[in-house]
Amino acid sequence: MRYFNLTIQFIMVSISAFLCYQFIFHSISNQNNKNDYAELNHIKYGLFNVGEWKNQINVILIDEINKLNLTQTDEQELKNKIEVLLNKLINEVYEKIKKGNSGSVKGWIRQTLISTFVNLEDIKKGIPQYSNIIIHEMTKTKTRTQIKALLNEQLEKYFRQTFAEQDTSQLDSIMLKTGANDIQSAKIQLNKEIAHKQNQAFTESMLLIILSVILFALSGLSKKPLAPSSYILLVISLIMLLTAGVTTAMIDMEAKISEISFVLLGHPIQFKDQVLYFQSKSILDVFWIMITHSDLKMKFVGLLMVTFSVVFPVLKIISTMGYYYNFHNAKENPVVRFFIL
Repeated sequence: MRYFNLTIQFIMVSISAFLCYQFIFHSISNQNNKNDYAELNHIKYGLFNVGEWKNQINVILIDEINKLNLTQTDEQELKNKIEVLLNKLINEVYEKIKKGNSGSVKGWIRQTLISTFVNLEDIKKGIPQYSNIIIHEMTKTKTRTQIKALLNEQLEKYFRQTFAEQDTSQLDSIMLKTGANDIQSAKIQLNKEIAHKQNQAFTESMLLIILSVILFALSGLSKKPLAPSSYILLVISLIMLLTAGVTTAMIDMEAKISEISFVLLGHPIQFKDQVLYFQSKSILDVFWIMITHSDLKMKFVGLLMVTFSVVFPVLKIISTMGYYYNFHNAKENPVVRFFIL
């Protein structure tokens, strides 16, 4: 019966070791996925990205150009401006001809003929008619299409000339890793992976805890003294739980803008989930951040944290081993008794 119980305990510890490895692997993998997901949502690829602004504004301007149509009020205003321009143009042309004809006999004869047979005011009387013809040509469907095409072409040209240098190596690495063609597809894929691995890690952690509780219950409920082999298996179980606890993510720290939106030319411009800062850290990661900080208070807090989270549990396990085997009369050692009792 003793060997049977030991075999059961050994099998449980072996399963626990496998679950511990899987839990740590999936947790760290999910930690990396969360960091990648936060990188995809970083504000430098959204609100602070010239390319993203270009994409949103380009759609709005193209839509506005395609909806471009002259109303009767617009036509009248345009006609008035055209008449002013034509009047100015006729005056300038006449003055240029007059200036060109001065200084020679031939020019004087030519200018005399022009002044005799061409009445400048008669030409100007036709300006309203000229304006109507121009407006008519501009409002033709074919002409409007050509104007819109020209505006769109110029718009594309200006947007191609507008760019900002940006390091996208990290973004490219994530896209390659996920096999996605765009950021949105990469986000969807990472979301699925995060949810899947989170469920896996939760299941593995629960099974690991349950097996550890059963293992301790079997040893605690036994009326016989704890055998060395069983004791070692319990210690191994504790070490696995401690290792899983200090190496996997303890806290996710995030600062983000949930949404910023406004209306431009009747079109909404939106930026959602703009991440400013994100870190997913284990106890050891947080300890390292604090201990390398320049502030002495942060260093002190880091030392306290690692002392009570890592050092004390390890010393307690070592003390129980010394106490159990009474190594160098450890049962009477006050330090050992402090950590155990």
